[in-house]
Amino acid sequence: MQITMLKAKLHRATVTRSELGYEGSCAIDSTILDLSGIREYEQIQIYNINNGARFTTYAIRAEAGSGIVSVNGAAARLACPGDLIIVCAYTILDQQEAGSHKPTLVYFNERNEVLRSASAIPLQAA
Repeated sequence: MQITMLKAKLHRATVTRSELGYEGSCAIDSTILDLSGIREYEQIQIYNINNGARFTTYAIRAEAGSGIVSVNGAAARLACPGDLIIVCAYTILDQQEAGSHKPTLVYFNERNEVLRSASAIPLQAA
């Protein structure tokens, strides 16, 4: 049996650009992609904290160190500059792999500077 697990999460990244006329995808600072393990052209899910939109696209590289997170093409209608988003990538693992899997979680400030990274989400208390 296989199970879909969270591979990487970019938590509270700020959209810096929204380009309707671009070919598509989401351009993300190359340094952030490398840190998170998200590959260029990998499918990603984007969850817009500001408006609740949830959509699928793929990642492309933006200039390293630029802080760019640009939502492009049709998805540009779902996220505007200044919106906070969560970007997730998933992987399919067998049961044995899933037992020891740890995602890469990257947390940002409002300028898309990395605050910290982790491999577990804190337990949600009552």
